[in-house]
Amino acid sequence: MIACVAVDWGTSSFRLWALSAAGEVLAERRSAEGMGRLAPEDFAPVLEAHLAALSVLREVPVLICGMAGAAAGWRNVPYLPAPCLLTSIAGGAVQVGQGGRDIRILPGVAQHDVRRPDVMRGEETLLLGLLQGDHPPAARLCCLPGTHSKWARIEHGCLTGFSTYMTGELFARLTEGGTLAGFMQAGIFVPEAFEAGLRAALEEPAALTRALFGLRAGALLAPDRAPEAASRLSGLLIGQEIAGLGTTPKAPVALVASGLMAERYQRAFAIAGLPYRLCDADPLARAGLLAAARAIWPALSRPRMAV
Repeated sequence: MIACVAVDWGTSSFRLWALSAAGEVLAERRSAEGMGRLAPEDFAPVLEAHLAALSVLREVPVLICGMAGAAAGWRNVPYLPAPCLLTSIAGGAVQVGQGGRDIRILPGVAQHDVRRPDVMRGEETLLLGLLQGDHPPAARLCCLPGTHSKWARIEHGCLTGFSTYMTGELFARLTEGGTLAGFMQAGIFVPEAFEAGLRAALEEPAALTRALFGLRAGALLAPDRAPEAASRLSGLLIGQEIAGLGTTPKAPVALVASGLMAERYQRAFAIAGLPYRLCDADPLARAGLLAAARAIWPALSRPRMAV
């Protein structure tokens, strides 16, 4: 029996899970209908189409995290200020009425620091999911790779601060347009080139722009090695991100990733000597959404909830 629906609505993707009261996945839907492809008036019909495909009853509540709450999304949901308890995000949810359904969108988190202003939407819910483990650590540094990679610090359930790196966006921009794009083959991965780029960034993080032009010069002077350029670029950008830490943390970093990103960051962490623990993003998103849903709708915590 479906007790609630959890949705992670990103810039480029849509993920929906129909959950039981115990948190079991009863059904799921995925699509490329992210915020970047939708106008504000499109969100409601897109969601309703997915709910209808699963025959979700009107009485079943829906909780959404991510870019649906952005200014260009469905409804602009105000950020919570950091530092903040991750359990407090449920209290910042905003209700959007739609056809008699109880639909709510979770807030993001903003870092109001004039020297290091920052924002996140969606990652805070993953971090809340991370706290749902049997023995969550008192303090943890977390890495959430993506278009805009996040590095966040959690202490005793509080998100104390975070930093965003435009690693994924820079890779896309540099491989799709500009001086480097003409010889980039992003679909080819050469481990040795990736590792060389990573080591170069770790050794000389201040020389990134010089290293980027070196990719162009290298392709001109040694055309047979041009297919390696995208892998080296990936290593340079991820290495620059890791170099931003300054010091190596003693406790394992929670690497919240899956697929290709998980593979590349695990390789990078091993070379950089960073201890880490890999955490699959999908289960954490569901766990965070379910924890917030139970705080919003206490009846979800009852094993025999009728819907």
